[in-house]
Amino acid sequence: MTATAETSETNVTATKQQIIALGGGGFSMEPDNPLLDLYILRQCAKERPRICFVGTASGDSQNYIDRFYAAFTRQPCVPAYLSLFDPPTADLRSFVFEQDIIYVGGGNTKSLLALWREWGLDRIFREAWERGIVLAGISAGSICWFEAGLTDSIPGPLTVLPCLGFLSGSNCPHYDGEAERRPSYQQAVASGAIMPGYAADDGVALHFIGGQLARCVSSRPQARAYRLERAGDEAVETPIVPLYLGEATTF
Repeated sequence: MTATAETSETNVTATKQQIIALGGGGFSMEPDNPLLDLYILRQCAKERPRICFVGTASGDSQNYIDRFYAAFTRQPCVPAYLSLFDPPTADLRSFVFEQDIIYVGGGNTKSLLALWREWGLDRIFREAWERGIVLAGISAGSICWFEAGLTDSIPGPLTVLPCLGFLSGSNCPHYDGEAERRPSYQQAVASGAIMPGYAADDGVALHFIGGQLARCVSSRPQARAYRLERAGDEAVETPIVPLYLGEATTF
């Protein structure tokens, strides 16, 4: 059984409350394949959107920041960076509201959430989302927007982590990229340890509009996303075939 890649006729660029959750890919994993990054930029109805990278989950890795700037200075946009270790201003709310897109990097989701809450960035991002600023992210930057996610932030087996809850349900990135992801997420859903939700292979982005999945796109032809639901003591996995951006004429 499969679901279609496009589940809504909504005009994506004109609709508020957008979240683009990447299972993997983008500039940090596919530096020579900008399809997902270009897709994110095109969801803002501006010729040169302001896109701000947030690398909290990586501890503001300088290498990660450098790769962001290397990728996005080549694109039609105005890149910026938000650090909580060296904040650009005391007024983070105003800084965030100057942006058109927030792009959250991968790393330790638990640490990301703790720091965001300490600085009030979780509340600022919710208000930004409600105002129409596009939220996007990969791995930790995908999980964080859901009610819960499956994370490797804590040493040992993959862990269920409560998150921000902007989006209902759960999330698991790197579904085909890390061997333990798929069986661990299936087991967690089957046992009720985590609520039903979405998994995404590397190279796949789940695009939510108004809290609902509106589109699924990919930078790799064979990559897939999945909807996981609980039936008794089993997890039922429904594939979602994305729109492959390498063949798409409009997106």
